[in-house]
Amino acid sequence: MPKCVLTIAGSDSGAGAGIQADLKTMAAQGVYGLSAITAITAQNTVSVEKFQVLPPEMVEAQINAVLHDFPVAAVKIGMLGNAEVINVVAATLKRHRIRKVVLDPVMVAKSGDLLLERGAQEALREKLIPLALLITPNIPEAEVLCGHPVKKPGDRKAAARTLHRMGASFVLLKGGHLPGGREVTDLLYDGERYYYYRAPRIVTKNTHGTGCTYASAIAAHLALGKTVPLAVKAAREYLQSILPNGLTIGHGHGPMDHFSAGSAGGGKGL
Repeated sequence: MPKCVLTIAGSDSGAGAGIQADLKTMAAQGVYGLSAITAITAQNTVSVEKFQVLPPEMVEAQINAVLHDFPVAAVKIGMLGNAEVINVVAATLKRHRIRKVVLDPVMVAKSGDLLLERGAQEALREKLIPLALLITPNIPEAEVLCGHPVKKPGDRKAAARTLHRMGASFVLLKGGHLPGGREVTDLLYDGERYYYYRAPRIVTKNTHGTGCTYASAIAAHLALGKTVPLAVKAAREYLQSILPNGLTIGHGHGPMDHFSAGSAGGGKGL
């Protein structure tokens, strides 16, 4: 029986990010992906033209329907849209006692469009981060959540410590937004130890959905029984293997080909 992983996130009509990217990523890791949609977006590779957050009771109903029937081994959380949805997602996961929660604090799309209503950040800090086994912010998201800039190498450690104090067991601070250099370094912190994941920087404009893909792959490998550091390692290797194979479709940031890694990204191969 395959391991089951639930993604709670928004729908991307361009299918490069959100629920669509999550499910493709999970399939590529060899787990069975389930979904609870929080918002519907009208977007493509260039912009998010419009989005509508679903009623909190509908989001809750989807999560309950899945958790009452499927043996969910891990949960990945992406776009939530507003404080009301954040509150109901947190309450529902807490009620079901879900332990392996990967939180990708989606706030802004690759195009720069806002995906989380202003004023909802406090709910994210207070309700969801304490429930997370792992939180996976990029640099701009970490700056918003921490309230201070993350520019120098020492800033990243300080940001990781701040986010850890908010309640997450592990903090993965992604380094892709840091300027320059031939290498990208992601920083994982567990409250005591720092782990570094280094990889060559791949120059490509086809990066739509990288954050969703990374977090979903981590959740998949947690479901497969890996520890957090090893799940991050496996997910980073998978992301690195598909980034060079982005699809040049659309006029903006193109999507990745989630199945281009072949068996290299599969759950059994890592």
